[in-house]
Amino acid sequence: MTTLPDGAGPVVDKQVRLEGILRSLGRVAVAYSGGVDSTYLLAAAVDALGSHNVLALTVASELMPGREVALAEEMAACLGVDHQVLAFQALEVPGIAANPPDRCYLCKREMLQRIAVAASAQGFPHLVHGANRDDLDDFRPGARAAAELGVRAPLEEAGLTKAEIRDLSHCRDLPTWDRPSQACLASRVPYHTPLTVEALRRIQAAEGYLHDRLGVRALRVRDHFPVARIELPPGDWPALLAEDARPALLAEFRRLGYRYVALDLAGLQSGSLNDLLVGSTT
Repeated sequence: MTTLPDGAGPVVDKQVRLEGILRSLGRVAVAYSGGVDSTYLLAAAVDALGSHNVLALTVASELMPGREVALAEEMAACLGVDHQVLAFQALEVPGIAANPPDRCYLCKREMLQRIAVAASAQGFPHLVHGANRDDLDDFRPGARAAAELGVRAPLEEAGLTKAEIRDLSHCRDLPTWDRPSQACLASRVPYHTPLTVEALRRIQAAEGYLHDRLGVRALRVRDHFPVARIELPPGDWPALLAEDARPALLAEFRRLGYRYVALDLAGLQSGSLNDLLVGSTT
């Protein structure tokens, strides 16, 4: 159970509301990515219902970095939850590979349908996902898919924001509390640029290099092939621009096929490619 510091009354109220929502469901399957939100939702479900009444289901596809699946498996094991990984060939679903602005809707709908079938077959009638209150203010076509399929968002229903979920996760000693926000690899490719396995592997390798060699945590490599546009918080720029780091970085990115490597002076911007959709109703 999460213990909050004094003066956290509003958050406590939301936490109590969340527990009530989960208890009313009885048995739940969590669409589990291993990120901040879905991990706290999974932990809250365990607290409210007991691990035997909770199932974690993760979809593994070419759009999700392999390290994300491994982290999800590790975290579910720490919480004592039965965790299953479902294979999903996203680029074979009609429409997704073309990368339209509603790609996330098409992908999320297919993924949630498959998760719901797996959950129901194992006696879990309710499926929940980790959308939070802040997601209502962003371009989230995937939320429409969840609503259409009747997938509940208890964190959002309880009114919990991302910052509050991080605080609650910290108080519960969840190692994901300060984890940078993640997004699928397709979000690195401009809309209407077709998605290919080669491009997704290139992006994953480029970001993996920055994670592992430079120790950078929060980042995006936007793929404007043959240009790689790196988004980093300004505080991490010195690691990228150091004289002893740049030659190796350039060599690695060129090995991956990029001809030009750029650092975006706007820093890290979650969903930056959505800026091109201003005025879109898609």
